[in-house]
Amino acid sequence: MPTTTTKRKRTAARRSGKRRIRAAIIGVGIMHVDLGGYHIRDVDFVAAFDVDRNKVGKDLAEAIYAPPNNTYRFADVPRTGVKVSRGMTHDGIGKYLSKIVQKAPGATDDIVGILKEREVDVVISYLPVGSEEATKWYVEQTLEAGCAFINCIPVFIAREPYWQKRFAQKRLPIIGDDIKSQVGATITHRVLTRLFMDRGVRLDRTYQLNFGGNTDFLNMLERERLESKKISKTNAVTSMLDYPLAETDVHVGPSDYVPWLLDRKWCYIRMEGTTFGDVPLNAELKLEVWDSPNSAGVVIDAIRCCKLALDRGLGGTIVAPSAYFMKSPPRQIPDDRAREGVEDYIKGTNVQTLAGKA
Repeated sequence: MPTTTTKRKRTAARRSGKRRIRAAIIGVGIMHVDLGGYHIRDVDFVAAFDVDRNKVGKDLAEAIYAPPNNTYRFADVPRTGVKVSRGMTHDGIGKYLSKIVQKAPGATDDIVGILKEREVDVVISYLPVGSEEATKWYVEQTLEAGCAFINCIPVFIAREPYWQKRFAQKRLPIIGDDIKSQVGATITHRVLTRLFMDRGVRLDRTYQLNFGGNTDFLNMLERERLESKKISKTNAVTSMLDYPLAETDVHVGPSDYVPWLLDRKWCYIRMEGTTFGDVPLNAELKLEVWDSPNSAGVVIDAIRCCKLALDRGLGGTIVAPSAYFMKSPPRQIPDDRAREGVEDYIKGTNVQTLAGKA
């Protein structure tokens, strides 16, 4: 729940060596209630950026429920005192989103100035899929403002040596790319794929079909914006195999937009394999989730892992949290091992970073 932070609270927290985490969001059950000394209530949303006229200028507590947002309402959020600022559009609105999202009037606000003035620690990007130029623009603003960055969409930043080096030079952490949900299509498909692998069942072919009714799925009707998304989701699954799977034998990606599903996502997974004696083995699964809360349950941990990295003076891509929280990290690691890596990272015994090429 977003809250404002008083100057007195910040001063007291600094004296004790810890302070509340000041985060900015773009666009927009739990694994750790306490993570490295930071409780979920220690996260304060102090800035937000969007281009939708339904949201810009409104209090964040009101904007998160403004249409076209249509998620499950599980909390009554009090007014935060944080107004949504006018962000940069660039390529953030595709041809389908433009039919329901009307851009707010006026120029882009001073993003760097806002981030600095509000002492933001971590910037979280939930820009629409396909926002290549907008993402890179916001990354530059984040670097100039001196903030950590969490990239929740499939524009490849954290896995790229160029950006790793840029963040490392400023001793700023980054976690990315493309957020996994708590229990979503990708992590479920990955775990099942690894199960086949570990139990000696050859995976011959598989598909993952996804349907939803939020603006993410509406935006992804524009197939030209999907290249990086399809790469991200496919590699997340096939990386769990020790052998290649032909492109014709794997299909992973968004399939269609169904408005009445609202923020729900339905996923259908089918896996066809061969077991002992060349006997066929087939598995099918249907998963139904509320898409946005499913993602939020992971990003709340990513925020606190980023803050730990800031506290420790780490810069570049943080390896373990990226591997566990993201679909397209620099290093794909089976999820059980990635989870162990995160626990070690929280303890301070695994603080590996990637700083790009020298």
